[in-house]
Amino acid sequence: MDRVAALAVAVVGVPLLLVGYIVASEWLLGRLPLRRRAGVRPWVWIGPAITFVVVYLIYPSLATIWLSLFDARSERFVGLANYEQIVQLSDVHIAIRNNVLWVVFFSGIVLAFGLVFAILADRVRYEGLAKSLIFLPMAISFTAASVIWKFVFDYQPAEVTQTGLLNAILTGLTPIDPQAWLISPPWNNLALIAVGVWVWTGFAMVIISAALKGIPVELLEAARVDGARELTVFRRILLPLLGPTIAVVGTTLVIFALKSFDIVYVMTSGNYETEVIANLMYEQLFSVRHNGRASSIAVVLLLAIVPVLIINLRRFRFQEAVR
Repeated sequence: MDRVAALAVAVVGVPLLLVGYIVASEWLLGRLPLRRRAGVRPWVWIGPAITFVVVYLIYPSLATIWLSLFDARSERFVGLANYEQIVQLSDVHIAIRNNVLWVVFFSGIVLAFGLVFAILADRVRYEGLAKSLIFLPMAISFTAASVIWKFVFDYQPAEVTQTGLLNAILTGLTPIDPQAWLISPPWNNLALIAVGVWVWTGFAMVIISAALKGIPVELLEAARVDGARELTVFRRILLPLLGPTIAVVGTTLVIFALKSFDIVYVMTSGNYETEVIANLMYEQLFSVRHNGRASSIAVVLLLAIVPVLIINLRRFRFQEAVR
């Protein structure tokens, strides 16, 4: 019954609340003097968005920074001691190394695949079907994708029938012994990254494809008429024009790579040298029960993401200034 009530509130209550806010806002704006109405109206409409940003982003961030200065139970002020302790954790260097691997390989491979698939799909008659199939993994959650691929990478000893799809194919078609994909460094990290690539390639392809559609066909045809080869057209025309879009997609991928958690937690729980920063934070909070260290790791993760956001914001402002 509680679930039914919650569902009813979500389906009926939220839309009614939204409609009520719109009606009440317009009624109040209508009672204001005409000169003040134009200045107040924008704040009425962006007010809810600002409220959500403050409540669900700014306040939690400030609270996390504050908690990182206290002990395990958030009772005694310890200053920067938690930050000193996380540097000394045995897995922190492994976590940082793995996050760097995620940023480099995950972001780079997804961008490359997304760009290639966007260009190739644009040249076939069944473009819609091809894009739908490539984008399909984005329709499932990262947890579900991790469970699927955990079965694909499953390992059994050589004398036992292989239940994992990859090892079954490997042992059935070649004399190679089954491989423990998820417990053998460094291949296990690459296997986890491959899952992320499988899920995110469709996203990159769709965004880049939309930008590709905006490039004038006449420009490309003129270059080909002048004798430019396809590689030259790609390098001298397509890449520069797609640069801003690729930068935005790359920023999104880097942020995901820095805060990657779902795939690692479901498939290996951070064992076998697959630890990442977000999983380390989870362990400190729920296994070690140390609020201070978990909060300090969250702050470090936030500080790692902020420069990426600043670079993207500056690029956006530069593009707007050029326009």
